[in-house]
Amino acid sequence: MLESAVLSMLTGIRNLTVPQVIMIAVGLVLIYLAAGKGFEPLLLLPIGFGAVLVNIPLAGLMDEHGVLRVFYNAGVANEIFPILIFIGIGAMIDFTPLLENPRILLLGAAGQFGIFLTLLVALALGFTKLEATTIGIIGAADGPTTIYFASKFAPHMLGAVSVAAYSYMSLVPLIQPPIMRLLTTQKEREIMMPAIKRTTSKRVKILFPIVVTLITSIIAPLGTPLIGMLMLGNFMRESGAVERLSNMAQNELCNIVTLLLGISIGATMQAEYFLRPQTLLIFALGLVAICLDTATGVVFGKIMCFATRGKVNPLIGAAGISAFPMSARVVQSVGMKANPRNHLLMHAAGANMGGQIGSVMAAAVLLSIITGLGLS
Repeated sequence: MLESAVLSMLTGIRNLTVPQVIMIAVGLVLIYLAAGKGFEPLLLLPIGFGAVLVNIPLAGLMDEHGVLRVFYNAGVANEIFPILIFIGIGAMIDFTPLLENPRILLLGAAGQFGIFLTLLVALALGFTKLEATTIGIIGAADGPTTIYFASKFAPHMLGAVSVAAYSYMSLVPLIQPPIMRLLTTQKEREIMMPAIKRTTSKRVKILFPIVVTLITSIIAPLGTPLIGMLMLGNFMRESGAVERLSNMAQNELCNIVTLLLGISIGATMQAEYFLRPQTLLIFALGLVAICLDTATGVVFGKIMCFATRGKVNPLIGAAGISAFPMSARVVQSVGMKANPRNHLLMHAAGANMGGQIGSVMAAAVLLSIITGLGLS
């Protein structure tokens, strides 16, 4: 029996390839960043562990009946996991800052321009239309939206675009401040904005998710699964009628689905599919997308500043991406360094919430274009 165990172990070692060793190392790096550095630990940790497991030789975890294949088929291949996560996100979000100042929604829209600009760059570099669109979605800085889109139209890129999306979301505090300072003057960064008064009625909060669902779904019907689940979660929160369901969506549902989703994404990081020059290019373009989103958001913030005669601090435009709430905190930090009395957090949070809606709308528009052109 001992001899059999030794032979089994040696068989595993003999079948271990250099690419598998590299991917195991990549998985361990993701685990370190999550557990040691706190970079998006809820998803990067299971992704990293999944990457380690799937590259163990002869384990067969992604074979037809392997456990990771079962997870993948049950929730990623049919887009169920990211849709369920949207319910939890909706249940967590309080849209009050956005409702108190609706014009901030425009910053959420401006923060999506990087998606379309990066799409054009990817096309110029030779990616197919579906691949280029999937890469552009990284710029939404919205992990579930990226996963939903990739699993639907470019499953062979799922691992790369998912890791890129969540990596850059965690690096927002490093990526955004230099761009924000480059595009604004000291005087603009010092602009103080009045505190947001919480005057929104309960009725408006309850009606908001219903109205948004109807309007956005009619404009871009193919985005209904995303915006519908996001707003369902928010409606459960604001209605107060199903507190147990709301709490479950925010906690148990989100935690379980995030774990399974992370492991499933890690399972797509098999050495033979992941270690390609294309992967590095995807990461580079993802960074371009995040930077362009930040830049266009700040530029639009400057336009609003000019239009309002200096009443809007352009920094809040950087929060127009969907990295909620991290980007809003970055805006607050940069604003306070320019003016210690500056409190931009709630204004930036409003733009951030607009970015959450804007990223889903951008994905919905792209879905409609792809389907309309018969590319899917």
